[in-house]
Amino acid sequence: MAESAWLAERFEQQRPYLHSVAYRMLGSLSEAEDAVQETWLRLSRADSDEVDNLAAWLTTVVARVCLNTLRTRQRRREEPLDTRVPDPVITPAGPDDPEHSAVLADSVGLALLVVLDTLSPPERLAFVLHDMFGVPFDEIAPMVDRSPATARQLASRARRRVRGQAPPVDTDLVRQRAVVTAFLAAARDGDIEGLVAVLHPDVVLRSDGGATRARHTTVITSAREVAEQATTFGRFSPYARHAVINGGAGVVVMASGRPLSIMAFTVHDGRIAEIDVIADPERLGRFDLSAFAD
Repeated sequence: MAESAWLAERFEQQRPYLHSVAYRMLGSLSEAEDAVQETWLRLSRADSDEVDNLAAWLTTVVARVCLNTLRTRQRRREEPLDTRVPDPVITPAGPDDPEHSAVLADSVGLALLVVLDTLSPPERLAFVLHDMFGVPFDEIAPMVDRSPATARQLASRARRRVRGQAPPVDTDLVRQRAVVTAFLAAARDGDIEGLVAVLHPDVVLRSDGGATRARHTTVITSAREVAEQATTFGRFSPYARHAVINGGAGVVVMASGRPLSIMAFTVHDGRIAEIDVIADPERLGRFDLSAFAD
């Protein structure tokens, strides 16, 4: 019993790290939690005397669980489009909040998660574990049944795609928020030119509207088209509450205590490069947004 309690305590110490790995692997908060729980179940059934390095053992197990989930997702083709809006990590913490630095330290932008979704499962595993968590390739190789050299190549291919597709991000949250505030004001006023001015020419808008759109993710890739779309949102801008979403500026739109949408913004060089929107009522219901209620 004492050994079981000791093992459970050690696992709980590793839980935040394991969840971070799983979230980056899967882009889904619920699937990440399931992967971490499955890892605990496997540990509870394992012979602890054969586990020399618990942290490495847990990393291997959670990575393999996530790899299987990605492969199953790929086979089932669960998403109707190649692009989806990943689950966001939302907090009302502001730039002066002491918790904010911790949020940024453990954040990964939605724009990057979207690119990670385009990788093959082995590429994603190699990139996430090596580039984000510093796991050596000789430890990654057995997870994907490849040699260390091949694991290195997988991460290299993934890295090139990430660099080519994920926009650089401004790190000053105050500046990000100022750009988002200007966007909301222009949307409220129906100011097309004002909106175009704060949007990158190649801005990408992804929006998951849920069942009303057959669960498809709408993608718009032109500043003027995004501006025109934003004006239809303008009447809701008074209900937008600033939030930190995956370490960056975002808003939660609430009316009469009911969430209408979550919007995450990727800001680069003082302009909005990407907007990720979740307006699907089913998905919105999975998040605890009580901090943003009236």
